[in-house]
Amino acid sequence: MLNNIVVKKMMYICTEKHFKYKTNMSTDDTKETILSVATKLFSRFGFHKTSMDEIAKIARKAKGSLYYHFASKEELFKEVVSVEIANLKNQLTIIVNNPGLSPSEKIKKYLITRMEILNSAANYHETLKADFFEHFHFIDSLRTDLDEWEKENLKKVILQGVDKGEFAIIDDMEVLLDILIMVMKGLEIPFFLQGKYSKYSPYFEGLLSIVTKGLAP
Repeated sequence: MLNNIVVKKMMYICTEKHFKYKTNMSTDDTKETILSVATKLFSRFGFHKTSMDEIAKIARKAKGSLYYHFASKEELFKEVVSVEIANLKNQLTIIVNNPGLSPSEKIKKYLITRMEILNSAANYHETLKADFFEHFHFIDSLRTDLDEWEKENLKKVILQGVDKGEFAIIDDMEVLLDILIMVMKGLEIPFFLQGKYSKYSPYFEGLLSIVTKGLAP
C-alpha cells in the first residue's frame, strides 16, 4: 500500500514537471514567433505603421499573448532593436578578443564590421529616422548602453596597441573615445538613411589606415 502511494506521488511529480516544461517551451516559442514577426513588420513598414493587431494576426497568436510578453508596442520594438544590438556586440566581441589580430587590425576590422552589421539592421535604422521627427525616448537606454559598451571595448584594443608599441600613449583616453563614437555615429545617417554605404564601403580599408596611422607613436 505504501509503495503504491509513493509510486503515485512520483508519477504526479513527473507529470507536473513535464507539464511545466511543455508550458515553458510553448511560452518561449510564442515569444520567439512574436519577435520574428515583429522584426519583419517593423523593418518593412516602420514603427508607426505597424500595429499590435497586425503582428498578432500574422503571428497567428491571440492579441493577449502579445501583451503577456510585451506590455506595449514600444516595449516590443525595444526588444527587437535590442536583438539587433546584441548581434552587433557578439560579432564585435569576437574581433576584440581575437588573439590572431594585431591591435591595428582589430581597429580596422571592428569599424568595418560595425558598419556592415548596422547596414542590415533595419530596425536600428528606424531609430535614426525617428531622431528627425519624433525621438524614441524608450530606446535611449539601449543606445547609451551601446555607447558605453563600445567605449570599453575600443579602449581595451587601444591599450593593447599602446602595450605593444603600435599606438602612442594617449593623454586623454576619454576624449579620444568620445570622438571615435561621434565619428562612427555621424556616419550612420548618410550611410544607412541616405543610401551612401554601398558607394563608400569599398574605400573603408584605405580610410581606416589613416585612423590607425594617427594612433601610431
